[in-house]
Amino acid sequence: MARFLTLSYLLLVTLIYVSTRTIQKNGDTPTFDEKNKDHWNLQAQWILRTKLASALNTRVAKNVILFLGDGMSITTLAATRVYLGQQYGHLGEELKLSFEAFPYTGLAKTYCVDHNVADSACSGTAYLSGVKANSGTVGLSAAVKRGDCKGQRDGLHSVTGLMDWAQKAGKGTGFVTTTRVTHATPAASYAHSADRRWEADSDMPKKGLRCEDIATQLIRGRVGRKIDVILGGGRKNFFPITQKDPEGYQGHRSDGADLIREWKIKKEALKQTYKYVYHKQGLLSLDENVYDSVLGLFAHDHMPYHLEAGDDDPTLSEMTQKAIQLLKKKRNGFFLFVEGGRIDTAHHETKARKALDETAEFAKAVEAALRMVDLSETLVVVTSDHSHTMTYSGYSKRGTDILGVVNKNNATDHIPYTTLSYANGPGYKVLDAHHKRYNVAKDDSFTHLNYTYPSLVPMPRETHGGEDVAVFAKGPWAHLFTGNYEQNFLPHAIAYAACMGPGLTSCNS
Repeated sequence: MARFLTLSYLLLVTLIYVSTRTIQKNGDTPTFDEKNKDHWNLQAQWILRTKLASALNTRVAKNVILFLGDGMSITTLAATRVYLGQQYGHLGEELKLSFEAFPYTGLAKTYCVDHNVADSACSGTAYLSGVKANSGTVGLSAAVKRGDCKGQRDGLHSVTGLMDWAQKAGKGTGFVTTTRVTHATPAASYAHSADRRWEADSDMPKKGLRCEDIATQLIRGRVGRKIDVILGGGRKNFFPITQKDPEGYQGHRSDGADLIREWKIKKEALKQTYKYVYHKQGLLSLDENVYDSVLGLFAHDHMPYHLEAGDDDPTLSEMTQKAIQLLKKKRNGFFLFVEGGRIDTAHHETKARKALDETAEFAKAVEAALRMVDLSETLVVVTSDHSHTMTYSGYSKRGTDILGVVNKNNATDHIPYTTLSYANGPGYKVLDAHHKRYNVAKDDSFTHLNYTYPSLVPMPRETHGGEDVAVFAKGPWAHLFTGNYEQNFLPHAIAYAACMGPGLTSCNS
């Protein structure tokens, strides 16, 4: 696990060591600690030389992998470095997550057309289809307001994007998520829904027009039914209330449809080799050379947090690796979308330990993918859909537990506070009988994975944040992703690099 965090750091240390050995020959005494000016000068010079030596890759991107850390703010990245580093004997701040070593970075603006702070539906529509949308809507332009079933049914304002463009270009397609496969983020890659909550027919309004739910669109839709690899959670949305899944959970559909069975029948009709799996061993034992299509639903609802997962729950890295193995055999290449979705749900609960751990797992999945692909012909883009309200503050000494408290002497009321806290959410603590701030030092549960970190405003769920999110890119045309831009620019740049989609591409420019 340490490898994906410290690889670039260890390379840097090695280069500094070699350089300082040269200095030693000239009579100087080499040192490798941060208190020595040579440490910083050599580090900066190494970064400079690396950038100067980097040639632009303008080949066609045969393959594209888009990684999405749901709710992965820049604050989350900074805190995760320390969280991971401290587990392996480092101070942490000096390290990089796997994708933070990518040569090209940018900032994407995340707002919706109708809201200044995005949700996962409108942002997913932006970075997957290239069109900004209204909050709560999936795969529809902003001409359709949330809940407008007629606007969804008309089809005039439906938008498609990377998944559709890749299929039309003859590429293999797939997506991996730790949430329900019908959740807002993955749904934006294949569905058109006026409300992100319409995941199954039972979620639809009881009166008025009836629209097609998201799960149905995944199995029957023009784009959804052609996706080769689908891995994630959310089994309940695919079979009836009258049935139970292999783990004994009841289905959620009220229309009697068994969409898993329907998926199998459709694959048989197309004479494709297919496999449905619902546990880790079934996934890992798959022979990727045998199957054309794989549907993996590993949980009744969202997949469990990594810190709570059992032996039968595949990790995000394992799902990502298997998806790449299945798609690599496609002659025209592939498009794979990978979401680390539970970073977001942990933040909503103000459970910072879980959020940082999910981010670490996400970085591990990126590292696993990098080892499996040829980066001369594979574009890898890593980003987030929106931010969260978690802050990283105080003046703690290096080495202080990132999930712990800041010295009480930093506060005018002389009461300790946590390094990580939230602007709003369920972690709000009321003032004591003397109208003083709650003393978090009284809590003995900082090490508990379900500890809710303090928040300023009481809310049942913490909200998203509205600031820009980072974009990291490596591979063909990765330099297109530098600068500051609207979030909907991302799929246009990806399509340009991969020669797909209706717009300008590197093949027709």
